[in-house]
Amino acid sequence: MSSHPFDTALKLQALAAGRYAGATSPAYWNMVGPFGGATAATVLAAVLQHPDRLGDPLSITVNYAGALAQGPFEVQIHPARTNRSTQHWTAAIVQQDEQGQPVIATTATLITAARRETWSLSDLPMPGVPRPDEVRAMPYGQGMAWLENYELRPVSGFIPQTWDGRQHDHSVTQLWMRDHPPRPLDFCSLLALSDIFYPRVWLKRATRVPAGTVSITTYFHAGGKELKATGSGYLLGQARGQEFRNGFFDQSAQLWDEAGTLLCTSHQIVYYKE
Repeated sequence: MSSHPFDTALKLQALAAGRYAGATSPAYWNMVGPFGGATAATVLAAVLQHPDRLGDPLSITVNYAGALAQGPFEVQIHPARTNRSTQHWTAAIVQQDEQGQPVIATTATLITAARRETWSLSDLPMPGVPRPDEVRAMPYGQGMAWLENYELRPVSGFIPQTWDGRQHDHSVTQLWMRDHPPRPLDFCSLLALSDIFYPRVWLKRATRVPAGTVSITTYFHAGGKELKATGSGYLLGQARGQEFRNGFFDQSAQLWDEAGTLLCTSHQIVYYKE
């Protein structure tokens, strides 16, 4: 069993068919709850353990109904329908409140699929950016535990150094990223990395307002062959916001490996407060 902090955070114990016990990890704690990418990866880890699973992850949508509290939780998954090449899942993470009543903190839907070799083409090439070893890594000790588990090398779109309310002309961030310490990429770690970007509203407005993901959907374009080829190398991530309005904004993201293979794309809706 791997002793990497990410694998420890995703450790689940089977309780019954479709039910798994887990616990939050201090190593992936954010401001008011776990890092959302780790929470999403926990749901995916449960599906990947299910004995009736068909194929590999194709897409996952995770809805954060409320922050997970520190402590134990239960992941509940159900294969809603299985077709010839796709399988559809529903999922939830449940915790007990102070009165011992079950409370849903997270809901999700997933699709796994049996892929086959076909004509393939990428219509979104990797941007031309400096290589990872040409970019300085962010220092550790950023004040949030989960950031200690990632090596981040920002290329552009840095977190504003001055929170002066000045509106920027774009909200694009590009950075190289990987687990720290390095760990071979798999579907769960790829999913977590798709949620690694700080809120786009911070860059667009240079104002550090409260913000949090409400729902994120990640699409997996890579299969096991591409993940194996990537290994523990860096991924280039790019994210940008699209519309900021009435307390919510959406942001899209793409992740490529060093060879320029597009591994996944994501889209999320984020709450922000004035």
